[in-house]
Amino acid sequence: MARDAASREGDHRIGRARIADRIVDDLRERILSGTLPHGSRLPAERELAEQYGVSGATIREAVRVLAAVGLVSVRHGIGSFVTANSDTMIGMSIAAVVRLHNIGATEVLGVLAALNRYAAQLAAHAATDAEIASLREIVEKLAVADTIDRTNQMLKAFMRRLSEISHNALLIGLCRYMIDVQIELIGEIASGHESEWRRVVRGLHPDRLAVIEALESRSSDRVAKAVDALGAHTAGLVMSTPWAEKMQLSDPGYAHLLASLLTTNPSSAIG
Repeated sequence: MARDAASREGDHRIGRARIADRIVDDLRERILSGTLPHGSRLPAERELAEQYGVSGATIREAVRVLAAVGLVSVRHGIGSFVTANSDTMIGMSIAAVVRLHNIGATEVLGVLAALNRYAAQLAAHAATDAEIASLREIVEKLAVADTIDRTNQMLKAFMRRLSEISHNALLIGLCRYMIDVQIELIGEIASGHESEWRRVVRGLHPDRLAVIEALESRSSDRVAKAVDALGAHTAGLVMSTPWAEKMQLSDPGYAHLLASLLTTNPSSAIG
């Protein structure tokens, strides 16, 4: 009898979990479709329970799942609010893959380099003259940045702007998140060597101007070569620094650091 009761209780838990999954699917669709927009408050637990014909416990279970994947934020005593945005969802997805497969920093930064190249190629045709001019302004400001914080701020602005003028929403979201993580990673690696890092950044000024000029030519092939040259020169200058030995980005320690950075708010990155 006890075993039958336990079995029935187990069946009840499984059934409730399946119902909660269906509620999660429905609420997720309402959030992603914009029916429940970013910043809006979810209906109260009692109201949702009535809508779906389930108990409050099942609603709480569904809301916990939505909170775990970054779609809602639970404020105890106040309610649950939609927090879904592309950066959050992209960031959590990337972090999950990195941790699941123990991907190292070198691999992640290599992906970012490829994304930057593609973004620049798209920008060669999609960007307006004014947008390319705005990128040039950032490059000029970066060349005269006089503090490490300002240097990293303008470097981030340059990389972000390059992706933004591609006018590809998915690419922009991917690049924006990974750029913030890259700047944070650089801050960790170059800690204590700020003057050397600024020297590296300034030494790349002609390469960035070459990217701008390639964009102005509207040649995607020329742009790709300019971006590749910028990346190669960056690697060469970095390896000439006193902290080059710290750039063993395949080291498990940096893989762990990267995973940690990916699971924190990228907006906390330097700059």
